[in-house]
Amino acid sequence: MRNIYIICFEFLSKKGNKYKSKMKKSLLIILLALFIIGCAKEQIKEVEQMGDLKLTSTAFENNKRIPAKYTCDGDDISPPLKIEGVPENAKSLVLIVDDPDAPIGTWVHWVVWNIPIVSEIKENSVPAGAVQGLNDFKKHDYGGPCPPSGTHRYMFKLYALDITLDINENSEKQDVENAIKGHILAQTKLIGLYSRE
Repeated sequence: MRNIYIICFEFLSKKGNKYKSKMKKSLLIILLALFIIGCAKEQIKEVEQMGDLKLTSTAFENNKRIPAKYTCDGDDISPPLKIEGVPENAKSLVLIVDDPDAPIGTWVHWVVWNIPIVSEIKENSVPAGAVQGLNDFKKHDYGGPCPPSGTHRYMFKLYALDITLDINENSEKQDVENAIKGHILAQTKLIGLYSRE
């Protein structure tokens, strides 16, 4: 595609005097628009599903409302999660929960790494051996949904890794994402919705 843009541009540059100026400008605008769209598509790198890994909850279905119990309007505890399809060669799991709809940018609610290979994470708990990093509430804990207005999406992102992480316990989401690059065997996402009534 890039070569086509280059050829068209060179052709218009050399032969443009045979065409009316208005037509030349129109073609250049169209080519520029196509180029911008192509670049935008290349920048979309986030993978929502990789492998057979699956994350569900008995508390809410994917793309459905999170019960108030698990938010700042209730007990503010983490919901129960069920994990399936972990690759056999996985050494650990990572869980990141964030809100991309927060008004000041993505807000991180929970960061947990070195989760052992388990089939579930029980309500209001973290598996033995797992490490909770700093969320955007500056706590080593789960912070439930608490949107200021409207309905927000809460992304429960699970990663299966071929290693266990050796990072500081005060690490944040970005630190964890940097550490897992090149070590992701599978990943999946569970989305919960919440709005304050």
